[in-house]
Amino acid sequence: MDEGPRRNLWIAWMETLDGLGYITAGFSFLLLGMVVFAHAWYTFLKTLSSGVLPAALTLIHDLLLVVILLELFRTIINFLKTHIITLEPFLYICIIASTRRILTTGAETAYSESLTADIFHRYLLDVGVNVLVIVALVFAVFMARRGGQSSASLR
Repeated sequence: MDEGPRRNLWIAWMETLDGLGYITAGFSFLLLGMVVFAHAWYTFLKTLSSGVLPAALTLIHDLLLVVILLELFRTIINFLKTHIITLEPFLYICIIASTRRILTTGAETAYSESLTADIFHRYLLDVGVNVLVIVALVFAVFMARRGGQSSASLR
């Protein structure tokens, strides 16, 4: 008995399930992004009376999370079209995440009631590390673009 057609049927079935998994993950990222977006604006409007700057920083923090979720959604769309996972979107996501971290720690430090020298030094170290990460990631994006998409993608 020839196992070739049976094996091909299983592979086709698994590829279909794989595609459905990516589709459901993509819709989940999109839906979660929309929920976070709506909640971010609700929180902004609710906390605006207690101060514009903290409310704006929280909104920016949440909107950057929405951008990360949309970038993941876009990455899944591109994968479903091409069956190639590219490196660049993940580098962008990491850059945005590091920027979010800098903004979050900056806001926490700026509004801290008990800011000690030790906490401030940890804040500076955290910001310095995140800036270095961003510089390294920007360099990686530059190298990925310079090297062409074929060297920056996985099949």
